[in-house]
Amino acid sequence: MQIIQSIQNRIYEIRGERVMIDRDLAALYGVETKALNQAVRRNNKRFPPDFMFQLTIEEAGSVLDFEEINFSSRSQLVILKTKRGQNIKYLPYGFTEQGIAMLSSVLRSEKAINMNIAIMRAFIEIRKTLIQQSGINEQLKQIRTHLDDHDSQLNHIYDAMENLLDEKSAQKKWEGRQRIGFKT
Repeated sequence: MQIIQSIQNRIYEIRGERVMIDRDLAALYGVETKALNQAVRRNNKRFPPDFMFQLTIEEAGSVLDFEEINFSSRSQLVILKTKRGQNIKYLPYGFTEQGIAMLSSVLRSEKAINMNIAIMRAFIEIRKTLIQQSGINEQLKQIRTHLDDHDSQLNHIYDAMENLLDEKSAQKKWEGRQRIGFKT
């Protein structure tokens, strides 16, 4: 369960899709990001645009740490990290659920297979949560309609009470009034 939670923390919402970033997948599979991307490039027919896409700079900025997004132009050597391989040169790829499933056919190690199963379970848990939330939203809509009905009924009751009060105040005006005319 802990591994599923850690995977769920690495799933992002980008372009209306739930995706995982190539470097997170590489870390989970126990391979380098470069090796994962090379395997994908070798099998690029298996990864259409709805399975995998390259993030824009803005999307990468929302997902990655700001320090990592120093796409190194050589004039920015001051802000680059000193350790080799710590600055990203290329925009990362985002893999949808179907793209991650396709990765299992490209990466064939035992760890990749087990991790792929865990990732699929994480996506299923997210889907279950969303279904439960939609059920709760439906119940809230029903409660709102009931409250609207009750509000209209209460408004009718208040109007009727005001009418009764107006009638009683009109009667009091006549009762407390001094009579005029012939007295016997």
